[in-house]
Amino acid sequence: MASVANDPAGRRRVLFVDPEGKRKTIRLGKTSRRGAEAVKFRVEQLLAAKLTGQAVESDTARWVAELTPAMADKLARVGLIPKAERKTAATLKHFIEGYITRRTDTSPDTRRIWRQTARKLADFFGPQKPLADITRGDATNWRLSLIGSGLADASVRKHCGFAKHFFTQAVDHELILANPFGKLVSSPVGNAARQFFVTREATEKVLESAPDTTWRLIIALSRYGGLRCPSEHLALRWEDVDWEKGRLRVTSPKTARHAGHESRPVPIFPELMPYLKASRKAAEPGAEYVIDRYRGGGGNLRTQLTRIVRRAGLTPWPRIFHNLRATRQTELEDVFPSHVVCKWIGNSPQVAREHYLQTTDEHFERAINGGAENGAENGAQAAQDAAQQPHAPNRNESPKGSVDLPQPLVLGEVTQHGAMPCNEMLEKMAEVHGNRTHRPQG
Repeated sequence: MASVANDPAGRRRVLFVDPEGKRKTIRLGKTSRRGAEAVKFRVEQLLAAKLTGQAVESDTARWVAELTPAMADKLARVGLIPKAERKTAATLKHFIEGYITRRTDTSPDTRRIWRQTARKLADFFGPQKPLADITRGDATNWRLSLIGSGLADASVRKHCGFAKHFFTQAVDHELILANPFGKLVSSPVGNAARQFFVTREATEKVLESAPDTTWRLIIALSRYGGLRCPSEHLALRWEDVDWEKGRLRVTSPKTARHAGHESRPVPIFPELMPYLKASRKAAEPGAEYVIDRYRGGGGNLRTQLTRIVRRAGLTPWPRIFHNLRATRQTELEDVFPSHVVCKWIGNSPQVAREHYLQTTDEHFERAINGGAENGAENGAQAAQDAAQQPHAPNRNESPKGSVDLPQPLVLGEVTQHGAMPCNEMLEKMAEVHGNRTHRPQG
């Protein structure tokens, strides 16, 4: 791909053809044959990276980072590396902050979390650290510093993933040749220690301890609707509530950047309906949003829910809102096919398996008391129990008569005739879905 040419007085050149088919020359001046061959080898590696679109090998990237300004300028003139003036301007804080500011297509919460990682990078390397001076060893040491600071494994992985993303952008902008964070472990993993199944009994205690209609709805949307809090709660409008079909159109800021995932339909489950109707009755005329509070970001919902849980005489679970949502998915997957539940919850089967689905005491009890033989019967009973409408939490705020709407189908209507085989139960459910148009469609 490249060759060494000898000139008079011991001068040498490296000749090569660039990806566009143009012949290029790098004049090395007086140097040994071995020194010229070493440059030729690096030139071939840089050319290979350009032709394949892959990252430059780490040792070549390090060699480029240590070049003298004069030699770096020669390589830049023939298009093998970024121009020297762009490279020297690429400091850690300058580049990352500029990138985050330009990403106006992301949510404010995403940019806020990115800046947390940017601060951790700047604290370790220094804000004026040139990007090109950071090696893979430096990146590994940064990761070890995160672990040493006491961060949970999931948080360490999250920050490593964001750092990897920032430096991938720097490679794409031709500010550096390789991503020093590219091999850091960053894929998220589930943490079994932070899983928690919030029973219906515990949920009812928390609902009874909630201070008002708004908070009862926030809890019900999380536990019985499976919505992400606060983003999906605060995005929900009254126009998104289809009372006739028994559905919510849930807008999801987290998945909005993926085509076709800007919103999703969610059934108005029987357990959720009374709290939604009570909030509709209490809403101001012309109200736009279902949750009209906390719109300016003036309240920490996690802290407030933690207080409500303690007021109910319970110990707050590890992930105060996520555990409610994960509990609902675990519950629903005992009744409906996984792909249907994932469509309602707004995640993928893989994410559900790794971060949401749990093995509960009820699963063990079913296995011990009847095993596979009683699985269908217990599953049918679970479907019926899951559909029981709770009583209004406060007689003074009873939703009865607040909205004259058709009641959604109770799952018990499908399963109340005793144990039936799973396939027969699903056929019966399909038949009922076809005849009751106001039932949420799966």
